[in-house]
Amino acid sequence: MPETVETKPTLLSRPVPILAFVCAAVLLDQVIKIAVEALLPLQEAVHVLPFFALYRTYNLGVAFSMLSDMEGWFIVTMRLVIVAFVLWLWQRTPKDRTFAHTGFALIIAGALGNILDRFIYGHVIDYLLFYTQTWSFAVFNLADSFITIGAGCVILDEILGSGRRQA
Repeated sequence: MPETVETKPTLLSRPVPILAFVCAAVLLDQVIKIAVEALLPLQEAVHVLPFFALYRTYNLGVAFSMLSDMEGWFIVTMRLVIVAFVLWLWQRTPKDRTFAHTGFALIIAGALGNILDRFIYGHVIDYLLFYTQTWSFAVFNLADSFITIGAGCVILDEILGSGRRQA
């Protein structure tokens, strides 16, 4: 008879900790964006390192300004649907999957941070720019970083999880 292994739920697989984490992450994102709005000049690079600058700009679309010609309400609705879908995935994912639950929390926080921008400002505030003399990455913000790192965590969990399932 196979032996059952008792697994311990991860911190972010529980409602109160994930809610606290998401609220703290969104608050941090919004505080930084308020500071960026108050202190950084619009579309003028403030060089911090030879490859990094703070550069305040506005994004009317989603990542990399895609869908910038779409109505704001369409983009907000799309982000809300994504948040609902990620919440559904979070609820259905086994409670011991640390990377997945961390990723879901980060994706939700990032999406909500950018949704708040849409409601408050009518656009998303971007301010982080990595560049070289011949290349520059798209300007982005902390909420975008949350979404990207969160997606990476979910992918990593799937890779590690498939190895566990095959063993």
